[in-house]
Amino acid sequence: MKHLLCVLLTCLVAFMQFAWSYPIDGYSLTGIRRLNRLQQILDGKSRGTAPVKGACRSIQDIKLNLQGERGESLAVLPVPDPELQREIDTLFPDRHESYCLALLDITPGRKVRYAGRQEDRQLSPGSVGKLVILAGLFKELKRLYPSPEIRHALLKNRTVIADKWILTDEHEVPIFDIESGKYANRIIREGDVFSLYEWVDHMISASNNSAASTVWKEVLLMRAFGSGYPPSLQQEKDYFDKTPKTELRDQAMTINDPLRDAGISARDWQLGSFFTRTGKQIVPGGGGSVATPKGYLQYLVAVERGLMVDSWSSLEIKRLMYMTARRIRYASAPRLNEAAVYFKSGSLYRCKAEPNFKCGKYMGNVENVMNSVAIVEHPDGRVYLVGLMSNVLKKNSAVEHQTLATYVDRILEKQPTK
Repeated sequence: MKHLLCVLLTCLVAFMQFAWSYPIDGYSLTGIRRLNRLQQILDGKSRGTAPVKGACRSIQDIKLNLQGERGESLAVLPVPDPELQREIDTLFPDRHESYCLALLDITPGRKVRYAGRQEDRQLSPGSVGKLVILAGLFKELKRLYPSPEIRHALLKNRTVIADKWILTDEHEVPIFDIESGKYANRIIREGDVFSLYEWVDHMISASNNSAASTVWKEVLLMRAFGSGYPPSLQQEKDYFDKTPKTELRDQAMTINDPLRDAGISARDWQLGSFFTRTGKQIVPGGGGSVATPKGYLQYLVAVERGLMVDSWSSLEIKRLMYMTARRIRYASAPRLNEAAVYFKSGSLYRCKAEPNFKCGKYMGNVENVMNSVAIVEHPDGRVYLVGLMSNVLKKNSAVEHQTLATYVDRILEKQPTK
């Protein structure tokens, strides 16, 4: 532990020198190696596909939008704006019940406007639930280390070896060796070593389930060992082997505490179990995972107000949600190419045999849930927050969300009447 604290303290100078210097330009601050590769691509030093313009902002440009009086007015979501609500209703002329939406326009210089559609309806959050783990991590970091500089240094310098908790997952992650320049997209293998920052980045940017279970495991260890974190591998093994399953379950469910602190009810968002088979075997679930578009929007508002744990954590969460990887689903709408998009998505689909129907990704005929959470910031100053859930059977829900993103953006491009 003393050695780790020394390492953390020696990084304070680096933190002060490079603070606010990522996403893509943040390798020096975070040690996230994929950022180094992206910077090399932008500098013409390495081959690869450059991100769209909206994904190339410096961290200097990433700020919280709702601190101060304007944010205080959003402690409770406002009533729907009649004009905006009418526009949103036109997107669903058949009153289709498979779409749920919560939308908040917070463009500077405009009145705050809200519109919703079945925003209280519960569906499975899928991988959007990884944002709960992200908030839970930052809450534990704050509890252990009041100093943001120490928290940052721990994220950068604490390395975790991939072990049985990663089993199983099919999501690939970017693996970049800075010294050799070798790059590959592949699943995480036992024995891989990543910093906490990289594990979190894999969890959010690549939506990797192995990373999600690994980060959640680390949150449990932080809570269990306190100032003795990180434990030795033997101490970690003993903890999970000897702690009663009910106690492990109860400790795991504290991952939802930051949501409750932000005023998000268990009905509006609850993460109930780990993301890998092994994680579920070691730590029993605490009920199902559910969410609503309203809960998603409340999360984004809390981040923009600096109230998701605290202002440092909120800004860090927003940075980690910034899309610098390949944009998908809602975020892939071409209209958003020049916009900064802070994003997470998740899906859950199931199929059964049916004549003349071929099951495919995001095209379930039993269940076809798709979730999108986004903060969109346009160069012209428009800023809005979106929570979207759908369960449209037999349609490609990724395309559906991309299409809806286009329509919503067109609506918010119009100047509202005074």
